[in-house]
Amino acid sequence: MPFIDSKITFKVTPEQKETIKSELGVLIGTLGKSETYLMVGINDGYDLWLGGRKIEKGAYVAVSLYGSASPSAYDKLTGQICELFGRVLDIPGDKIYVTYHPINDWGWNGGNF
Repeated sequence: MPFIDSKITFKVTPEQKETIKSELGVLIGTLGKSETYLMVGINDGYDLWLGGRKIEKGAYVAVSLYGSASPSAYDKLTGQICELFGRVLDIPGDKIYVTYHPINDWGWNGGNF
């Protein structure tokens, strides 16, 4: 069960959110997962600072993954996420930050996987 949580520094239209959600559903295949159990969160209008300076147009994307993937798969997905957010939201690549969180224990429906 992956979860991709995006924090974006400006308001995003419903159409842009739908595009991001849909395309992340395809891109999660890079980590060997499917959209079937993918959860996506998009938090827009979010304040982000780096080095004490407010980021006007940027994003932080956290990918939580039950289990793990290879470093090369993470690297490939980072490129795909940066391309997606650049194309859909016009965020420069140097203002998109992606982290990965492999998780051994994930609960759902009253129990753990």
